Amino acid sequence: MKQIYVVGTADTKGEELAYLAACIEAAGGAVVRVNVGIRAPRTAVDVKADTVAACHPDGAVAVLACEDRGRAVEAMGIAFARFLLGRQDIAGIIGIGGGGGTSIITAGMRQLRLGLPKIMVSTLASGDVAPYVDVSDIVMMPSVTDMAGLNRLSRVILHNAAQAITAMSHRPAEVTASKPALGLTMFGVTTPAVSAMVERLRTDYDCLVFHATGTGGRAMEKLADSGLISGVLDITTTEVCDLLFGGVLPATTDRFDAIARTGLPYVGSAGALDMVNFWAPETVPQRYAGRLFYRHNPNATLMRTTSAECAEIGRWIGEKLNLCDGPVRFLIPEKGVSALDVEGGAFFDPQADAALFAALEATVKPTVSRHIIRLPLHINDPHFAEAAVAAYRDIANP
Repeated sequence: MKQIYVVGTADTKGEELAYLAACIEAAGGAVVRVNVGIRAPRTAVDVKADTVAACHPDGAVAVLACEDRGRAVEAMGIAFARFLLGRQDIAGIIGIGGGGGTSIITAGMRQLRLGLPKIMVSTLASGDVAPYVDVSDIVMMPSVTDMAGLNRLSRVILHNAAQAITAMSHRPAEVTASKPALGLTMFGVTTPAVSAMVERLRTDYDCLVFHATGTGGRAMEKLADSGLISGVLDITTTEVCDLLFGGVLPATTDRFDAIARTGLPYVGSAGALDMVNFWAPETVPQRYAGRLFYRHNPNATLMRTTSAECAEIGRWIGEKLNLCDGPVRFLIPEKGVSALDVEGGAFFDPQADAALFAALEATVKPTVSRHIIRLPLHINDPHFAEAAVAAYRDIANP
């Protein structure tokens, strides 16, 4: 029987943990109380801290014998993530915590599949929760008051959280699987291309479009690793520019690695590799003074990549593609890679584009399944969309 995991540091949040579990049971939920605290618990639990800690790669001693609190919290987060990955009976998971507890519990939640109910009641939930949520679907609920014993407000907050996780766990969404799902990456400057591809694919595929803002690419690759998409049209790889040159919407260094791990059919392109993203003009690093900029809006400033930078981008992507043994097609739009990179446009620079394309071709090692394809088209030309869709259908249905 699947159960709702109720998680907290029972050494410091024992009263709240017991009350939350009782509220869930009163609502009809079956609970498993999990302690991720370091010291002796103040309430009864079903899974002890040493059981969780034993899942650490270096054993329980790496967690429970650590005298530095920061290192102990980090170690327990690692252990808890590994503990959850071994469980098959989770209907939903809810955590309570301050700074340390939130760090530990969300480290585990982020490893669980998308769609599994996850609620984190936290003292940090009204601030910047990006480090805790990342590209997962954790619901952060503010505790409002600190967790230092129950009070009239915390009882209401925890009661509401209990009702939410119980309902979410008892009535999971029905996922229709009539069509395979595809991941596509898009930016404002590649919208015509990707929208045209979606129109051509939607009859046969469930198209999931991700905004290429750093988190978008990572979310798509998380779905790939989770087995929730059957292929990728990675038309907008712009996040690599921000990773390499200090932009504000960067990929992480493991970009493309999920494609290598899974071997999914992959069609990629050079969408928006002509730009690095910054916020308002005053946020642009001083080292870029004198460069070519485009003010997208008052809070978004785009910087044109140079020929040298484009060559570095091409090599970086090419080396990643060489790790992919599944079917890969990377399309080069010779007449421009974004809405700004068009004749007469603010970022039109054939020399920079040529450096990008040459570096890609020089780096990528062609195989039976891996090819670079040049097209005498702009990326937003409808014929480019047709070619990308044809390439995908070719490798998905060989």
